[in-house]
Amino acid sequence: MDDRGGSFVAVRRISQQDLNRGHSTSSAEVVAGSAAWLGKGLSCVCVQSREGDARPSFDLTPVQEECLQRLQNRIEVVYDSSSPEHQEALRALWDAAFPGEELCGLVSEQWKAMGWQGKDPSTDFRGGGFISLENLLYFGRNFPRSFQDLLLKQDGDRAMWEYPFAVAGVNITFMLIQMLDLEAVKPQTMLGATFLKFLAENESAFDLLYCITFKLMDHQWLTMRASYMDFNAVMKATRRQLETELLQEGIKRLEDLPSYNLLKRY
Repeated sequence: MDDRGGSFVAVRRISQQDLNRGHSTSSAEVVAGSAAWLGKGLSCVCVQSREGDARPSFDLTPVQEECLQRLQNRIEVVYDSSSPEHQEALRALWDAAFPGEELCGLVSEQWKAMGWQGKDPSTDFRGGGFISLENLLYFGRNFPRSFQDLLLKQDGDRAMWEYPFAVAGVNITFMLIQMLDLEAVKPQTMLGATFLKFLAENESAFDLLYCITFKLMDHQWLTMRASYMDFNAVMKATRRQLETELLQEGIKRLEDLPSYNLLKRY
């Protein structure tokens, strides 16, 4: 997304006192406006190369090539609202977010409580594709406590106007794909080559890195005492920290990253 602005949904934080009074998740307050980080596109938190810079290339093992191809196949899948598989995944995401609360339909005002921009989440998957839904679902299933903490904004001294959880998640998927140069035939950065080593050892490495990144982003948000207009700055700080950690010596797997310790399963 460029810096010219676009429509967005900012979410007013609901306090624990509100929840105790029976404030339903489906009635989370939202406000429409304009900002640079949400809208028809997604943020591109990327480092611009200088003209004439050499682009190194890294050879891959057969296993790494196969794993990269499978991940690229996932990245290429667009969200299809008519696909039963995609519909089932979307319902599963609702169940992970609001267990026990009945969903009225795949197009419903209820979705705004999760931080989608409107009542039809499929319109927000344009930039991230189906893999962005898979990432969110993996997060909810494997780290339910952290997932709920971020969804409900339960940790830390937070701003009155918070980032929308779901759309922020799509931004993170998009950022990681760009940061790791995952659409290239072979990695052209040390960062991408390093990630493919993790991917060859763990088929779910991209999904796991997504969870780490989401939690790290929220940690940066709290550290920077950010509000919704600061989202791009928070994403840039998150990317810098993640790049530093991935290239540290002694990191043999994603679980060795310092930010992995921010995640809580239960």
